[in-house]
Amino acid sequence: MPVRATKRGAERTRLQRDCDVLVCGASFAGLAVVRELAGAGARVLVLDRYELGERQTSACAMPTVWMQALDLLGSLRQSFHELVVHTPFRTSRWALPWSFSTFDYRELCALLWSQARGELEFHTATVTGRDGFTVQTDRGALTAPLIVDALGWRRVLSNAAPIQPPRARLSRALEVHPDGRSEEMQLWIDPRYVRAGYSWSFPAGEELRVGVGSFWPSHHVKEPTVRLARDLELPAKRYQGNWIPHQLRAAVEDEVFFVGDSAGHCLPLTAEGIRTALYFGLACGRELRAVLDGRSTRAQALARYGGFSSAHARKFRWLLAAQRAVGAITPSRALTTIVGTLESPRLAGWIFDQYLAIAPPSFVDGGAQRAPSRAGRLATAHA
Repeated sequence: MPVRATKRGAERTRLQRDCDVLVCGASFAGLAVVRELAGAGARVLVLDRYELGERQTSACAMPTVWMQALDLLGSLRQSFHELVVHTPFRTSRWALPWSFSTFDYRELCALLWSQARGELEFHTATVTGRDGFTVQTDRGALTAPLIVDALGWRRVLSNAAPIQPPRARLSRALEVHPDGRSEEMQLWIDPRYVRAGYSWSFPAGEELRVGVGSFWPSHHVKEPTVRLARDLELPAKRYQGNWIPHQLRAAVEDEVFFVGDSAGHCLPLTAEGIRTALYFGLACGRELRAVLDGRSTRAQALARYGGFSSAHARKFRWLLAAQRAVGAITPSRALTTIVGTLESPRLAGWIFDQYLAIAPPSFVDGGAQRAPSRAGRLATAHA
């Protein structure tokens, strides 16, 4: 399990900083936000409970084209052009029109951080809440005109009543990381492991990432994860798990920007949240950049970013409907038939291309950065 790296003893000082942008959360979404602020001349403060890259909470895989677009191939561990899908009745092989790659979380975070040049500071601190434009942490209160919540499904900076699992609309997942090698990226859609959800084995160089995810938060996943590892003749060791939101939420609230899991930016059905966290993080960062450059007001940036997120609602609803349908038909041969149809390269290619288009890699180059305009750079930030 990860060890919390918040400073202790003599190093544990109060945070007293003025900043133009306060980004709470330093995983995929938060780092994508600050990447877009490179060269803006702004004072950007990033907070996270853990050190950069310390706490991996997913199988860490995404379309290779996204890693290429963001210049993150230095963290790549293994790539796959085929997905092997098991049901209780047959095994199918889906040819992918683009490859999927696993990566090293710590290395990828370091690469993203290196792209976020400028007046940046990172500190370990636990964010506990917010009062207006003041964010409360266990190391003191910090105030900024532009605030981002990239803290995950708990949506810490929201002042709305929290909904805790299992009542919240969350999936749950757990995986183990035994040593080993494989050339196959595999999925199991099999009620022997999980009634509504799927199981996986994602190879990553010298280790395998084996886990189980359930669409129903009331269903525990530790025992089936251990059983899947045992069935694969692997030891269950190096556990990690997390709750996964499977419904889009408001991306703006009380003049705060929410991005990644805190805004429900995780695709239902597949539970793919890394690509979308980067995608919406870039969008959020570009709106913040426009404010810092004096090209936009905070109110305009909030409206545009909120509208951008909401524009994806129909696609998220379609995937959520498919997720619910899979949960209803998992034990039958009907799902096996559906799985088998995707052995057609033409059909699989069309479906996966449509899926990639929900958050396309071309978006990375879609926000050419402008030279910062220091004159009036923050004149509109408080508007």
